[in-house]
Amino acid sequence: MGHIKFLTAGESHGPALTGIIDGLPAGLAVSEADIDKELRRRQGGHGRGGRMKIESDHARILSGVRWGKTLGSPVSLLIENRDWKNWAQGMSSDALHEGSISAVTRPRPGHADLSGVLKYDHKDARNILERSSARETAMRVALGAVARKFLAEFGIGIGSYVVQIGKQKSGAGSGKLSPEQLIKLFAAAEKSPVRCPDAPASGKMVAAIDKAIKEGDSLGGVFEVFITGLPVGLGSHVQWDRKLDGRLAQAVMSIQAIKGVEIGLGFEIGERPGSEVMDEIHYRRSRKPEAGSRKMIKDSDKTGFYRKTNNAGGIEGGMSNGMPLIIRAVMKPIPTLRRPLMSVDLKTKRPFEAAYERSDTCAVPAAAVVAEAMSALVAADAFLEKFGGDSMKETGRNYSSYVKYLRDY
Repeated sequence: MGHIKFLTAGESHGPALTGIIDGLPAGLAVSEADIDKELRRRQGGHGRGGRMKIESDHARILSGVRWGKTLGSPVSLLIENRDWKNWAQGMSSDALHEGSISAVTRPRPGHADLSGVLKYDHKDARNILERSSARETAMRVALGAVARKFLAEFGIGIGSYVVQIGKQKSGAGSGKLSPEQLIKLFAAAEKSPVRCPDAPASGKMVAAIDKAIKEGDSLGGVFEVFITGLPVGLGSHVQWDRKLDGRLAQAVMSIQAIKGVEIGLGFEIGERPGSEVMDEIHYRRSRKPEAGSRKMIKDSDKTGFYRKTNNAGGIEGGMSNGMPLIIRAVMKPIPTLRRPLMSVDLKTKRPFEAAYERSDTCAVPAAAVVAEAMSALVAADAFLEKFGGDSMKETGRNYSSYVKYLRDY
């Protein structure tokens, strides 16, 4: 039984971010270019701060890959922080440099600063904010890119798009969309400065962000992540920690500033009667092409169980049900404001305006990319939990056998 495990390390202004992903089968084709493509997507989006002008993230593969393919051993990655040269003493590991920069004693409302210094008995909030920074998500995206490559080998696709920033909402959304329609939404979102596939709404979102920039404020929003091509039966109903929706919700909620996660209709289900939210089950017998015909079998001709709606968002009883998996999440406004909120100095206990660290005005488009990565890591873990395999060929054989079993059921 295979399990994906991963770990990240590094501070926002430290020398580098590092990450390890373990449990991948041998023989998976992966390159630094594959990873860098996802890192570029994370750095985009209207409303990002000055850090994105400094960094141009590149992931180095340090281990676990030889000649373009995984070895079955842990894959380790490194992303250097270009801003490190300006912090070489202030973030040095050498005690010789202690006190080379002033301590941060004004915790920012909405950040980990105050809870962190109290928990770990620090006097300098920089010891907390460096690791709690969303800079850490660059490595999550890098590791998620490797998981995406694995899933793609089995026809599983992942994407996202923004549906709301501030009060500006998009008419685009998962609804009853087919995998093909979701992919079209994703393609349209990739061309938008705020990753919204609805062009008129995208323009309004950009204007709202510009207004917030002028006012020294920040904006949050809502995005959706989808996964297509998942087979029935990933996850399990038998224990709380094996439920796929629970694992996905925890993974997405772990992203900085995410305050809520829904699957499928989510909270809207609470407003509707049961007759309107359950996805009825249908069955279609195989319609094979005539002998000698080269006509392709359309999706509508395939055999098996299917649904006409997807209110459950692709998960029932903690398991994937074969429909597109739909995850929706809300991100709070960035708490670091150019127009500071009130706080209390850690040392003097006097009221002060909270310290300002260089930050974004809106990072919802980037958060959606991070959520894709976290969803990919969870999906890859659940896939290997189900199909195992020490090599890609072995995993492929196991998967093909299961697909045949489902087809013949």
